[in-house]
Amino acid sequence: MNPTKKAARIAGAIYLSMVFTAPFSLIYVPSKLIVRGNAAATADNILAHETMFRLSIFGDLIGQVIFICLGIALYRLLSNVNKIWAALMVAFVLVSAAVGFLNTLNDIGAAILFRGGEFLTVFDKPQRDALAMFFVRLHGQGISIDEIFWGLWLFPFGLLVFRSGFLPRWIGIWLMINCFGYVFLSVIGFFFPAYSDKAFLYLQPVLFGELAIMLYLLIRGANVKAFPAEAV
Repeated sequence: MNPTKKAARIAGAIYLSMVFTAPFSLIYVPSKLIVRGNAAATADNILAHETMFRLSIFGDLIGQVIFICLGIALYRLLSNVNKIWAALMVAFVLVSAAVGFLNTLNDIGAAILFRGGEFLTVFDKPQRDALAMFFVRLHGQGISIDEIFWGLWLFPFGLLVFRSGFLPRWIGIWLMINCFGYVFLSVIGFFFPAYSDKAFLYLQPVLFGELAIMLYLLIRGANVKAFPAEAV
């Protein structure tokens, strides 16, 4: 197999593996366990399904590791197009992963408080639940911070795809638009949180740019008949 096509397929496979962690941790578990504005109900849900909640935390951690591996795989594929833009892409990935790792501590803190016991007996249950709910909310705000970097890394990535010569230019444009979609979601999360869910729903066509490049890399790999663009 051509080395470029092989590198593209590897990047696509790594991209695909994120599908098995991110939706579970970021969408499914919160929708099942977290009741907005109700700390007691959230506590009951998490304590009744503690294993699921802890799996979502572990999924978050694994997802950050996969994201770093994806950044390295894409750097290997696209660095010959433009090393500066490729390095910037990886830098945004690393910052995003660091924010994600740190943000996971908020869910760990919430799990400890919901469970209680030991030194936490000085707080009564409603106090513990309220404080745990604060950490759950803080985790949500941490995701809003990370959405900035989920977007920013896609701009150099999209530009590299556009310039590569062996990947579709239209997907590169879509990825650059996808960048602004995530940044917009971050702004909504900070200033208009009540509209976050609707904004996420309406922006799905924009956010599917990542799905498009993932499927192309996985299925097609790269157009090896085309000549890569010269490094700038």
